[in-house]
Amino acid sequence: MSTSRTDSTTDSETAETAPEVGATVVAFAGTDREASGRIVDDFGEFTPVATEYDGERIAEPARRWAVLTEAGELVFADSDDLTVGDAAE
Repeated sequence: MSTSRTDSTTDSETAETAPEVGATVVAFAGTDREASGRIVDDFGEFTPVATEYDGERIAEPARRWAVLTEAGELVFADSDDLTVGDAAE
């Protein structure tokens, strides 16, 4: 089975910029929530859905990535919230 690519991104470019466990990232770059760290878990792709019980929202939609920040905090982010490879090492 073959696949076709419609964009101009090469496999090496994708590998360099795609988030993955162990990658150094900046989460929420350019915002007051900006934090540098490393991805420590991947919860996989899914359709984000908030959890409600009896008409009350009890949990926001889950995020794909868990990032352990340099400050020792654990933050959760989606792929669009991450900039790969820009954190200070």
